[in-house]
Amino acid sequence: MQPTNDALTAVIVDDEELARAYLRELLEAHPGVRIAAECANGFEAVKAVAETRPDLLFLDVQMPKLDGFEVLELLDADRAPAVIFVTAYDQYAMRAFDAHAVDYLLKPYDAARLARAIDRAKERVGPRRLPREVAALARPAGERPHRIVVKDGARVHVIPVAKLDYVEAQDDYAALHSEGKSYLKQQPIGEIEALLDPTAFVRIHRSALVNLERVARIEPYAKDSRVAILRDGTRLPVSRTGYTRLLEAMGDSQGNRSSTR
Repeated sequence: MQPTNDALTAVIVDDEELARAYLRELLEAHPGVRIAAECANGFEAVKAVAETRPDLLFLDVQMPKLDGFEVLELLDADRAPAVIFVTAYDQYAMRAFDAHAVDYLLKPYDAARLARAIDRAKERVGPRRLPREVAALARPAGERPHRIVVKDGARVHVIPVAKLDYVEAQDDYAALHSEGKSYLKQQPIGEIEALLDPTAFVRIHRSALVNLERVARIEPYAKDSRVAILRDGTRLPVSRTGYTRLLEAMGDSQGNRSSTR
């Protein structure tokens, strides 16, 4: 392909080599699109987008390590590419558009369908901003995440929700604590709370969200205040409202366990 000077740059992300080759071949008919990088998984995609700053992102949904929606969550929200999802599974279509995708190509697609997607993308390129809550928008109602992804410079950390001990608020950031390590995520604690199962994670203070399974005991701290002692010795403040929530959650948890015996 002989790109023009004002060609749009694109990154292709798909874990199947044949799928990448097919898309690459079809793009040869579009001299206005130049391929900046090809990626076989989500980690490579996050790195490639940060390095090449493409105009277009052709993104598969189901991939190992990180799926397409998790990749979107990790992109720089202030300069996001126009996203065209490419997948063999039509059940993700609504989620894709909820996540502000430009188009959705269902495999197997042909050259004409790709051309329409590119025309639509050209109308959307330029400085764009992804909503910070893109992961929540892309998730069906009632579905809880099994992991949380955190971008740390060029590195990406994947934290299983089951291994999340507690979360602390730090202005517009949240410090996620898991297995003795801390990860800073640019997302308010309220949005983290909304993603998690309320029967397992309790907001015990405006600045603290705790995994119920990690609470060892609750002790008085000062007048009308308490502190939660976690199994690893961590001490977290408990407000009066948080104490009520904690008692209710512990009661529900005990009731659920007894009902399954």
